[in-house]
Amino acid sequence: MVMAKVEIYTKDTCGFCTMAKRVLSRKGAAFEEYPVAADSAKFDEMVKRSEGGRTVPQIFIDGVHVGGFDDMNALDRAGNLDAMLAA
Repeated sequence: MVMAKVEIYTKDTCGFCTMAKRVLSRKGAAFEEYPVAADSAKFDEMVKRSEGGRTVPQIFIDGVHVGGFDDMNALDRAGNLDAMLAA
């Protein structure tokens, strides 16, 4: 099965980032992680791609902005995350 491309912007000290990565890993989804704490260019890229999101994590699945951990968790509870990851 081909998995969707997952990108996640994070900071090392972010508990929600850790939880988001844990959920993705549990689902077998590989993800590209972009640490933004010491990389202002990556932070600016995250804000632009998320249309103003300045908090982490910011999660993208196949280029679609999912939002943060709470948003991804809501998708999962609604039963929609697995389908997005399998796209």
